Amino acid sequence: MAKTFSNTLGISFKRVQFTPDLLPADITGTKIFDQNEGAFVLMKGPIFANVVLADEINRSAPKTQAALLEAMAERQVTIEGQTLSLEKPFIVIATENPVEMEGTYPLPEAQVDRFLFKLWLDYPEDSEEVEIMRRQLSGDIPSVEAITSGEEILAAQKIMNLVYIDDRILKYIRDLIIKTRNHPQIALGCGPRASLTLMKCSKARAAILGRAYVTPDDVRALIIPALNHRLLLKPEAELEGLDAKSVLNSIIEEIPVPI
Repeated sequence: MAKTFSNTLGISFKRVQFTPDLLPADITGTKIFDQNEGAFVLMKGPIFANVVLADEINRSAPKTQAALLEAMAERQVTIEGQTLSLEKPFIVIATENPVEMEGTYPLPEAQVDRFLFKLWLDYPEDSEEVEIMRRQLSGDIPSVEAITSGEEILAAQKIMNLVYIDDRILKYIRDLIIKTRNHPQIALGCGPRASLTLMKCSKARAAILGRAYVTPDDVRALIIPALNHRLLLKPEAELEGLDAKSVLNSIIEEIPVPI
């Protein structure tokens, strides 16, 4: 899916299989000695692509996971003292195994906070399951055509900056985020990066829908995917069968929507 996504956008794609023996240099790259040149040369890692898939990210140790921190926050990597800018546009897509599976490491909160959204892929429908098997039997390899380019995506990002967002909606976002910090069922609430995420994503949604201004509905539509992975519930809340989605839904109903 991630590869098809990047092919549709007409941008480069790299995949990293996270395993327990993966090292940070396997992601960012390193310098090796070139005998022909008689000097150390830089060998760039798979992080140098527009779309980077970190597959099963929680199978690697925290030290290796941390190799993505600078890339995701600053859009750059530092290799042996040399700082290099990454491709533009740049995005990391990650998959993770369920925490109850053996051989998984929890992602640090600082890294989880750098992901824009956390989405779920459910099992396919009955008819889709049969279609999956049919396509496997046929041996056909699906192909897609690029409908845009990296330059057009960067131009679209600039357009997003022109979308107007009123102070009342900024205060609405603030109230939602602050509520996660003092909610009786939440042990760890959202930080300022969550506020920025909701603001930027709301502007992007408005632009995609052809509007030059943000409405409260833009914010409400993105609260769960943008915030669910940034919360840490109290043990008693989990014992009651609550999850991040249900707690966020209660917050959405509790905070008044600006008129």
